[in-house]
Amino acid sequence: MISFDHDLSGLPDPHLDAQFYEGVAFKRFIAWVIDVVILVLIFLAATIATLGLAAVFGFLIFVLNFAYRVYFLNKKSATVGMMIAGIEIRNKHGNRLNQQEAMWHTGLYMFNFLVFPLLLLSLMMTYLTSYGQGLHDYVLGTTAINKPMDL
Repeated sequence: MISFDHDLSGLPDPHLDAQFYEGVAFKRFIAWVIDVVILVLIFLAATIATLGLAAVFGFLIFVLNFAYRVYFLNKKSATVGMMIAGIEIRNKHGNRLNQQEAMWHTGLYMFNFLVFPLLLLSLMMTYLTSYGQGLHDYVLGTTAINKPMDL
């Protein structure tokens, strides 16, 4: 699963099928903003439902974030924000993520946020790598693409 040597031939070629990658880095940012808003609303609802107890346990936002991302990446290969932005995550074979891949993707994504230099590196990589991969994508052999049109 974790590797720095992936055969990405199952993914659309960024040079031959550039339409799959056009604007994806910016769309990932838009998706992130939408997901943050959704997660804040979920956290506020949990705080109200527990009469403020959820706010005392700050780690709950991390648990909710992890559960939210894993659930949607496993079911749709995209969070709600990604679905609205029209992108999805694909594995190195070009398939949607399974539960194990969704968990690894989310865990490494969240780790990048905890180690700020990794976050900066990951952001730069989305603009510099041919597949538009962040650090967590590069390690897992995943990438974000524009959602293909369903036939």
